[in-house]
Amino acid sequence: MQGTAGPFPPEAFQFVREGLSHTVKIVHGDTAASAPVSDDDDSRHVSGQQLCIGLRDYAIRQYGLLARTVLARWHIQRTDDFGRIVFAMIDAGLLRKTDDDTLEDFREVFDFDEAFTELKSN
Repeated sequence: MQGTAGPFPPEAFQFVREGLSHTVKIVHGDTAASAPVSDDDDSRHVSGQQLCIGLRDYAIRQYGLLARTVLARWHIQRTDDFGRIVFAMIDAGLLRKTDDDTLEDFREVFDFDEAFTELKSN
């Protein structure tokens, strides 16, 4: 998967997978997050923007003040990188997308420096 998604290590893919579950729970509730996935089921779908926000929240919950540092260690510097990882997982058959989902959905959803610097001032 690294060839299509750049320099991201396996931990980055695992983080996105876990963060996706976290985001589905936030957007659709606990029931959707734990329900089995079927081929025609879109009840667990989240948009690229929703996923980016969910991944930011998940990173902060998991790593606190170190969130930005951990993501940087995995070569994740901006929301576009989340999209590259997601689309590599789609290409590998690990995730599904709708016809409306594009890599553009992940472009500049939020600024990493602002999103993770705010932690320090709170």
